[in-house]
Amino acid sequence: MATGWAGDGAVQDQIDATVSDAVTRARRQLRQGPGLTRCEECDAAIPAARRKAVPGVRLCVTCQQAHDERQRGAGIYNRRGSKDSQLR
Repeated sequence: MATGWAGDGAVQDQIDATVSDAVTRARRQLRQGPGLTRCEECDAAIPAARRKAVPGVRLCVTCQQAHDERQRGAGIYNRRGSKDSQLR
Protein backbone atom coordinates (compact mmCIF):
# COMPACT_ATOMS: atom_id res chain seq x y z
CA MET A 1 0.00 0.00 0.00
CA ALA A 2 1.58 3.27 -1.11
CA THR A 3 1.08 6.44 0.88
CA GLY A 4 1.61 10.13 0.24
CA TRP A 5 2.46 11.16 -3.29
CA ALA A 6 3.80 7.79 -4.39
CA GLY A 7 1.59 5.73 -6.66
CA ASP A 8 0.72 2.12 -6.09
CA GLY A 9 3.74 -0.06 -6.82
CA ALA A 10 6.23 2.83 -6.72
CA VAL A 11 8.55 1.04 -4.31
CA GLN A 12 8.59 -2.09 -6.45
CA ASP A 13 9.24 0.07 -9.52
CA GLN A 14 12.31 1.54 -7.79
CA ILE A 15 13.57 -1.91 -6.83
CA ASP A 16 13.04 -3.20 -10.38
CA ALA A 17 14.86 -0.18 -11.84
CA THR A 18 17.81 -0.66 -9.47
CA VAL A 19 18.14 -4.35 -10.36
CA SER A 20 17.77 -3.60 -14.07
CA ASP A 21 20.50 -0.94 -13.90
CA ALA A 22 22.85 -3.34 -12.10
CA VAL A 23 22.27 -6.09 -14.67
CA THR A 24 22.81 -3.66 -17.54
CA ARG A 25 26.04 -2.37 -15.96
CA ALA A 26 27.32 -5.94 -15.43
CA ARG A 27 26.51 -6.97 -19.01
CA ARG A 28 28.28 -3.88 -20.36
CA GLN A 29 31.44 -4.89 -18.53
CA LEU A 30 31.55 -8.39 -20.04
CA ARG A 31 34.19 -8.75 -22.68
CA GLN A 32 34.13 -10.99 -25.71
CA GLY A 33 36.83 -12.56 -27.85
CA PRO A 34 40.41 -13.45 -27.04
CA GLY A 35 42.04 -11.93 -23.99
CA LEU A 36 45.31 -10.10 -23.82
CA THR A 37 48.53 -11.93 -22.99
CA ARG A 38 49.82 -8.98 -20.97
CA CYS A 39 47.96 -6.74 -18.51
CA GLU A 40 46.96 -3.42 -20.08
CA GLU A 41 47.72 -1.55 -16.83
CA CYS A 42 50.94 -3.02 -15.45
CA ASP A 43 52.19 -5.09 -18.43
CA ALA A 44 52.46 -8.27 -16.30
CA ALA A 45 51.93 -11.59 -18.07
CA ILE A 46 48.39 -12.98 -17.85
CA PRO A 47 48.49 -16.78 -17.41
CA ALA A 48 46.84 -18.96 -20.06
CA ALA A 49 44.51 -20.46 -17.44
CA ARG A 50 43.12 -16.99 -16.62
CA ARG A 51 42.70 -16.17 -20.30
CA LYS A 52 40.79 -19.43 -20.76
CA ALA A 53 38.62 -18.91 -17.65
CA VAL A 54 37.78 -15.24 -18.36
CA PRO A 55 37.05 -14.56 -22.04
CA GLY A 56 38.31 -11.16 -23.15
CA VAL A 57 40.44 -10.67 -20.03
CA ARG A 58 42.48 -7.46 -20.12
CA LEU A 59 43.87 -7.21 -16.58
CA CYS A 60 46.02 -9.39 -14.35
CA VAL A 61 44.49 -10.59 -11.06
CA THR A 62 46.11 -7.80 -9.01
CA CYS A 63 44.95 -5.01 -11.31
CA GLN A 64 41.49 -6.59 -11.62
CA GLN A 65 41.13 -6.61 -7.82
CA ALA A 66 42.06 -2.91 -7.67
CA HIS A 67 39.58 -2.17 -10.49
CA ASP A 68 36.82 -4.06 -8.68
CA GLU A 69 37.46 -2.08 -5.48
CA ARG A 70 37.10 1.20 -7.39
CA GLN A 71 33.87 0.00 -9.00
CA ARG A 72 32.37 -1.25 -5.74
CA GLY A 73 31.21 2.24 -4.73
CA ALA A 74 29.53 2.95 -8.07
CA GLY A 75 26.20 1.31 -7.26
CA ILE A 76 25.53 2.58 -3.73
CA TYR A 77 22.81 5.12 -4.47
CA ASN A 78 19.47 4.59 -6.17
CA ARG A 79 19.49 7.69 -8.33
CA ARG A 80 15.97 6.97 -9.60
CA GLY A 81 14.52 7.08 -6.09
CA SER A 82 12.72 10.09 -4.75
CA LYS A 83 14.61 12.69 -2.79
CA ASP A 84 12.71 11.76 0.38
CA SER A 85 13.71 8.09 0.13
CA GLN A 86 17.40 9.04 -0.15
CA LEU A 87 17.25 11.39 2.85
CA ARG A 88 15.86 8.79 5.24
